[in-house]
Amino acid sequence: MLVERIWTGNALRNYNYLVACPKTGEALAIDPLDAAQCLHRAKVRGWHITQLLNTHEHADHTGGNAAVVAATGAKVIAHHKSGGRIAHVDRGVQAGDTIKVGKTVELECLDTPGHTLCHICLLAHTDEPALFSGDTLFNAGAGNTHNGGDTALLFKTFDEQLSRLPGNTRLFAGHDYLVNNLKFTLSREPDNAHAQALLQAVAGQDGDAAPVTTLQQEKEHNTFFRLDQPRLIAKLRESVPDLAEDPSAQDVFVALRTLRNRW
Repeated sequence: MLVERIWTGNALRNYNYLVACPKTGEALAIDPLDAAQCLHRAKVRGWHITQLLNTHEHADHTGGNAAVVAATGAKVIAHHKSGGRIAHVDRGVQAGDTIKVGKTVELECLDTPGHTLCHICLLAHTDEPALFSGDTLFNAGAGNTHNGGDTALLFKTFDEQLSRLPGNTRLFAGHDYLVNNLKFTLSREPDNAHAQALLQAVAGQDGDAAPVTTLQQEKEHNTFFRLDQPRLIAKLRESVPDLAEDPSAQDVFVALRTLRNRW
């Protein structure tokens, strides 16, 4: 499996992706907002885009669909309940469905509600597994839920799906918010040495140079995976004094996401 991460450099700090079969050169475009860059990169690589997947319906993920389809004839894939929120969907997918790219690439669809109610992540079961997480999971952070989402469902997605994936799974997120997310982690866990070291390493870099982390690394520096840490909970209670005496993991997750909304 060949992966091309495309840094758009726009105000929303989007990443777009091409996933290609090394044998056939067929490629899947994931959230190709910057259609021009995606088409150019595919041409340089000698790939032909035959499919396009939108992880969810927000315009900063679907805005390049029309141009990519016009240039390539790619089939549009999206959540089976996305309905009219994404135009001209050719294939609706749900949990457990497989997207095949060429002869060698198979991506499993995960139904991952939270950021929106109809959100798909893609999981590649390769020697080095990979997760294309859209706006569900970010490097050192979690998606927001204030544009058609649900924080309790996002917690459930983290708890029942993402946290159980292999630690060596590489994370390919929909945006580069790494620096701000690490700063938020450190506002909650000032003594998190992993977050401190990574923040120092990426200071001054733009999204094009940001590292690709693994889920094991995320569990070390992403506060949304560290809900049982006593120091995190004690610090959280300073900002959320009505937090339960013995809060559940969901209580902690929701409180953190609420703080991140206004941080």
